Amino acid sequence: MELNSGLFSTTVLWWTAGLYLSVFGLAVHLAPWRRVLFSKLLHVFLGSCVALVVLWSIKAQINGDLTFHLLGVTALTLMCGWSFAVIGSAIALVGVTLNAGSGWEMFPVNAMLLGVIPITLTQVTLVVIRSLLPKNFFVYVLVNAFLTAGLTAMLVGYLAAGLLVWSGSYSLAELSDTIMPFFPLMFMPEAFLNGWIMTVMVVYRPHWVYSFSDELYIKGK
Repeated sequence: MELNSGLFSTTVLWWTAGLYLSVFGLAVHLAPWRRVLFSKLLHVFLGSCVALVVLWSIKAQINGDLTFHLLGVTALTLMCGWSFAVIGSAIALVGVTLNAGSGWEMFPVNAMLLGVIPITLTQVTLVVIRSLLPKNFFVYVLVNAFLTAGLTAMLVGYLAAGLLVWSGSYSLAELSDTIMPFFPLMFMPEAFLNGWIMTVMVVYRPHWVYSFSDELYIKGK
């Protein structure tokens, strides 16, 4: 869920901007630039950013302040890794903001909600699932891509609602009657989108997927 201007105080926006810049700087520092630049995968990363811009541009607006659209960042994280997913989501949000002609004051908040938080949740889930469940193709697609994407989208929606209640922009009763009933409905489209993308990628272009390898998930299974 994307938030529009005027919902948070200047103090909250500045603190969020500081937090986001710290996370973004960490992502730039940790990103394996050599792997992307010297393995001819730069076009994959840039193409993913363009696809994310298109996906985030297809949205529905509610109450004038709240915007719904699919995230797609679970697939981006599984393909590119945490660092490049954070960088890619920032590039995509810049493109969407420029295309919409909207203000930049909410950029850090939306970058955290649409990018950093779901990307981090996806990365943590990937590590946890690898340690707890068998490493095979179906676990990767169904759990790491399908299930993780749907649950992450729901959690981000509820987190955004919590922030709106905390800021005083909306009451819990208002959100419960307007947008919160839609959050469970976002599970299936988000899950199917990311699950379908990752299924196609690991079948036809497994060398494009940073988190997948034939040796780990297929051979000997």
